[in-house]
Amino acid sequence: MQNPIIVALDVPSADLALKLAREVAPFVGAFKVGKELFVSAGPELVRQLRATGASVFLDLKFHDIPHTVAKAVAAATRLDVQMLTLHTSGGSEMMRAAEHAAQDTARTLGRPAPLVLGVTVLTSMDSAALAELGGETNVAQQVERLARLATGSGLRGLVCSPLELAQLRTFLPPTVQLVTPGIRTGAEKADDQKRTLAPREAIAAGASWLVIGRPIYAAAKPAEAAEQIFRTLSQ
Repeated sequence: MQNPIIVALDVPSADLALKLAREVAPFVGAFKVGKELFVSAGPELVRQLRATGASVFLDLKFHDIPHTVAKAVAAATRLDVQMLTLHTSGGSEMMRAAEHAAQDTARTLGRPAPLVLGVTVLTSMDSAALAELGGETNVAQQVERLARLATGSGLRGLVCSPLELAQLRTFLPPTVQLVTPGIRTGAEKADDQKRTLAPREAIAAGASWLVIGRPIYAAAKPAEAAEQIFRTLSQ
């Protein structure tokens, strides 16, 4: 089976990120570089990860005017990342510009386009959090609205809570890839993730990829934790 585990390298330095990546590489499918690590280590860290042959998910959640987002996506494509994120709440014009930038830039480089992923509703948000913003307060309905907008704008993948996976699979084309944070094994302390599932449950519900952070990077032995999770998916 394809290894669907994306390890979130949510650590503060390049040295720690590369050390963690080396430890868990045999048991995972990709590495996520988020805001903290990218701000501290920059594009060079992405290049170092790619030099090992690892796939990289650049999770910066672009959200700006279409021209600016398109330029950022083109730059990420030149950096040779395999996945990247933007906020679907940026609207259809922004999402179309992003997908076109990914495709056009990749074509000029002679490589596959990165998977541009639309973030629907953050897994830290619930109905009360949505109510603060005004408008729709039903999380499931807001996720569906944004998912339809994203795929209608040409995006080939989404980021969503594991609790929305089954709902999304009822109407999305099967080719749409669903990347799921909020994965917990049950052994962790409570944190700011409010809509979670265990790894096997998320895959069964329709996830293509699982973003797993704290259950691996915060474990006493990250490699063993990653291997154990992967074995549960292979059973």
